[in-house]
Amino acid sequence: MHTRHIGPFTVTAIGLGCMNLSHAYGVPPPPEQGERVLRAAIDEGVTLFDTAALYGFGRNEELVGRVLKPHRQHITLCSKGGLAGVPDENGVLKRVIDGRPEALRRNCEDSLRRLQTDTIDLYYLHRWDKKVPIEESVGALSRLVEEGKVRTIGLSEVSAATLRRAHAVHPVTAVQNEYSLWTRNPEIAMLEACRELGIAFVAFSPVARGFLCDAVPDVTGFDAKDIRRTMPRFDPDNHAKNLQLLPAYKALAREAGCTPAQLALAWLLRRGENIIPIPGTTRVEHLQEDLRAADLRLPPELVGRLDALINQHTVAGNRYGEQANREVDAETF
Repeated sequence: MHTRHIGPFTVTAIGLGCMNLSHAYGVPPPPEQGERVLRAAIDEGVTLFDTAALYGFGRNEELVGRVLKPHRQHITLCSKGGLAGVPDENGVLKRVIDGRPEALRRNCEDSLRRLQTDTIDLYYLHRWDKKVPIEESVGALSRLVEEGKVRTIGLSEVSAATLRRAHAVHPVTAVQNEYSLWTRNPEIAMLEACRELGIAFVAFSPVARGFLCDAVPDVTGFDAKDIRRTMPRFDPDNHAKNLQLLPAYKALAREAGCTPAQLALAWLLRRGENIIPIPGTTRVEHLQEDLRAADLRLPPELVGRLDALINQHTVAGNRYGEQANREVDAETF
């Protein structure tokens, strides 16, 4: 198994994003299906697992904690706080960004309980709460490190400027931002900042939320709770334009001797030794397919054609809608 480094941890070059086992893309699969995927990941040798307090409002952490507890000493376990489900006046859980120290401590302690562990290897600030100085939130995370509740800290969906401010308070081990052929925002400044500071870059949604796979999402059939319904790239008009990229893309995958998803992951791995993609899936066969991407070696000439085909200039639509754009801090083209 190919490996890479996140701070003090040596992990598999491709990790597992656990979100969609409980969250985001419509009705989640039954718990037993999630358990099969997690156990298959262990069997395949995966050592990096990523979850968050937000996913399923804690249900994903409970699933991950229950299944991976027997393997805890052999994996790197990552979670996130600062974005979680908070009861409203009627007791209904609502998605809330809260970067205050007391909220981060509460999120972390809840995550430790759900994950059935004494410490979280890598704990991210899931979103920067712009009402709270980043230095204050990172200071709270540093105290969790001092207490042994967290081993290292990370940031998610932040800009290079915010990363530098945070890193001055406490060493940041990893940044987790969206990165794929069709989301190139990290190339503006973040990748260079991570290389300069010795920080790992964890790429979420590396296969473009299913777009760069064999089975392309049917936007007309999205469940009411599928988050892609709010994403401009999956708007029917933009989606129709983006579909025109796929015949040439799939031809490049055939030329490389791999599947479309493997091509997307191999492209990411080639972008830097500090880059670690964390694809998510609800199916064991797709997990196994994704992991084989680490064995691929793409010819530079093919990579050049791939870069020219799918990039920020050729993809139609923004990655997020107006509300989500206000919540993130990452650079935009």
